Amino acid sequence: MSNEPTVQRRDFLKLAAATAGLSIVPAAAVRAAGANSKIEIGIIGCGGRGVWIGKLFEKYANAKVVAVHDYFRDRVEAAGQQLDVEPSRQYIGLEGYKEMIAGKLDAVAVESPPYFHPEQTVDAVKAGKHVYLAKPIAVDVPGCLAIVEAAKSVQGKQSVLVDFQTRNNEFFRGAAQRVHEGMIGEPVCGQFFYYCGRLGQKGSNEGETGRLRNWCFDKALSGDVIVEQNIHVLDVANWYLQGHPLRATGAGGRKARVDIGDCWDHFVVRYEYPNDVLVDFSSGQFTYGFDDLCMRLFGSQGTVESHYGGEVSIRGNKEGWKGGVTNRIYEEGAANNVKDFCAAIAEGKHLNNAEESANSTMTSILGRIAAYEKRSVTWEEMLQANTKLDPKLNLPADGPESKA
Repeated sequence: MSNEPTVQRRDFLKLAAATAGLSIVPAAAVRAAGANSKIEIGIIGCGGRGVWIGKLFEKYANAKVVAVHDYFRDRVEAAGQQLDVEPSRQYIGLEGYKEMIAGKLDAVAVESPPYFHPEQTVDAVKAGKHVYLAKPIAVDVPGCLAIVEAAKSVQGKQSVLVDFQTRNNEFFRGAAQRVHEGMIGEPVCGQFFYYCGRLGQKGSNEGETGRLRNWCFDKALSGDVIVEQNIHVLDVANWYLQGHPLRATGAGGRKARVDIGDCWDHFVVRYEYPNDVLVDFSSGQFTYGFDDLCMRLFGSQGTVESHYGGEVSIRGNKEGWKGGVTNRIYEEGAANNVKDFCAAIAEGKHLNNAEESANSTMTSILGRIAAYEKRSVTWEEMLQANTKLDPKLNLPADGPESKA
């Protein structure tokens, strides 16, 4: 049910339009249980990104999508056709994924609206399936903690891998390593932002089914823009600083995009990290003529400059690092994650980044709470409140049969 188009992250922020084809070599030797058997994948959420991820599994790993699920029949049938999934393994409705994971599968890719991630992930883990999970992992603290607990229960036995492209990009990895080694000295403050144009509407937004199709504009289903989308840059802030913020003070609102849903279109948040490191974060999901995901950290001896779809480098007063350009990161990062996930299944060396992904998701949630309440909120206060979002969905009996 993902609402993310096949080519998104604001079309690589329009920075990669003129680049050559991807330099990714498909994995040739990933093995499942048998000598030549393919890893069998089920897709939960058949929007644009769900189908796209399914195709990446088949392109870059020795894997085959054998089952698909979505609330809506038209999306399931379209995905089944594109991924060559037999009708008997196409599942619909909110509970349809349960029948899917009860069948023969090695793993599932959870690409549904974030509100559904915790229940679907926990159920899949309990069913013995490896889980490839889209960010954010949840829309609230209880959802994050439920996934962390489920992942811990199968540590070393099953993989639970959250798909952050920056974490599997050579230049972002190179930057993080050098920051951790001290190339920029002691971190002092940071400037992190995510500005892009508005997302496209998916068919009618009328009624509960229209709301579900357009979940990315719905606070409870998506977690709001700061959680569903801006998490990419906030995850890098945590990565560079090797921790999570202690406090956030925020504001924001809904001024430029008011025609659909209830999500805000801009946020401004100050995060306070350990050792008195301040991070200035802002975002907008309405901007014209400006698209950039910027992750800039200033240290006592230098600056790391990093952009999703742009330059990643370090400049210092003693030494620097040229880095490179990440204009292929959207597919390349996901493809690298797909290959690592399937290799882990084949080799029995299971991956689990649930806890760090939960911290990044909760960093976004902390900023959302601070902005909504226009005050300072501590990490501990957020955890103690443990507030759960309720979308109050009231889907009609014939909802799965509705058309876009």
